[in-house]
Amino acid sequence: MKHTAQWTAGLMDTLLRVLYPPLCMVCRAPGHDDLDICAPCRCELPWFTRGCRLCARVLPEGAGPVCGACLRRPPPFDATRAAFHYGPPLDRLVAAFKYRGRLAQGRLLAQLWTEALSAPTPLPDLILPVPLHPRRLRERGFNQALELARPLARTLDIPLAPALIRRVVPTPPQQTLRGRERRRNVRHAFEIAPVLAAHPPRSVALVDDVMTTGSTVDEIARVLKRAGVERVEVWVLARA
Repeated sequence: MKHTAQWTAGLMDTLLRVLYPPLCMVCRAPGHDDLDICAPCRCELPWFTRGCRLCARVLPEGAGPVCGACLRRPPPFDATRAAFHYGPPLDRLVAAFKYRGRLAQGRLLAQLWTEALSAPTPLPDLILPVPLHPRRLRERGFNQALELARPLARTLDIPLAPALIRRVVPTPPQQTLRGRERRRNVRHAFEIAPVLAAHPPRSVALVDDVMTTGSTVDEIARVLKRAGVERVEVWVLARA
């Protein structure tokens, strides 16, 4: 039965690709390699090259593996992995997905991220998407971090645990605030589920779409470390 379902799903996918061939979501040219993006636009994406090992800030040529800010004040998380720098044309795809509910753009971003992913060693025990407050989730209809985290969890065969951390304070959107205000905005905004507090995993990966100042993942990492998690990595689609 399982093989029949897989065969049927594969056949439907093939038919859909024949009837509706991939179309680039950036320039509307024919897609490439079964993706909704053409080869030239894919090459123009701001793929992540080199950044601080801890926070993924861009580093100048010849700099060491850790930026000056992290040397002065190490973050509560242990590493950051980014697939892209946040810039055109990626920023338009992220905005369409996140703010206009275009889930097809989200699927494309997840596919690109999964293909670019280099599996860390050792793998984390759990993947935790950064949560939305229930009010924001009702307004948006989906959690962009969760939608991006699903294919990563499947590809790496890591349990996805979206219910283990909750956003309990309906804070204003981070993009409307400055750096110091962002830190105050998310203070005490998250809590962990009792099951995680009782049996903390050794290591987790926090997944989010875009990391700007890092205030949100800072706060979540502090909560997780206080609960007994030994290692927290931040995995983001893009680093601003």
